Amino acid sequence: MYTVVGSVESRALRVLWMLEELGLDYEHLPAPPRSPDVISLNPAGKVPVLVADGTPITDSTAILAFLADRHGALTFPAGTLDRARQDSMTQFLLDEFDAALWMSARHSFILPEDLREAAIKKSLRWEFQHSQKTLVARMSEGPFLMGETMTVPDIILTHCGDWADAARFPITQDRLAQYLERMRSRPALKRAMAR
Repeated sequence: MYTVVGSVESRALRVLWMLEELGLDYEHLPAPPRSPDVISLNPAGKVPVLVADGTPITDSTAILAFLADRHGALTFPAGTLDRARQDSMTQFLLDEFDAALWMSARHSFILPEDLREAAIKKSLRWEFQHSQKTLVARMSEGPFLMGETMTVPDIILTHCGDWADAARFPITQDRLAQYLERMRSRPALKRAMAR
């Protein structure tokens, strides 16, 4: 049994979705960041936290990689070229998509008001749009990022796509928009979001 700590409005959605895709049992504690429940598991106060076998695991990407490796699904085997390509895609998404969206969020509502810089969002939007062109050039011909197999990067990218919509970071590449529409229709994602 796993316990996922964090609301569906956070990166915890990535973990909930993966658990639904894997068909695993879990409990969900929709605690907000920096709440006592979260701080007791992660001194940084950040979500998500996955409690597995009594041990808290933090950072959504680390959690996804752990679950994929532990259950042998939504990933390629470690040490293979396919896994190296998958890990490269994961890092690209974190560097180019997640980082831009997170920095925008920090300057929108996370940092103290006197430290927020609204002007930074213009450059972040530009970077986000430029990164979409690179991503589309890297996407496989299959229905998923890596081809015929859904993997961890698919969860990260779809979550970033939803986050981009909420942050008014436009999706400018048609192929990416079509991919996101397909991924958003997955029953496991809908079940996770319904929590």
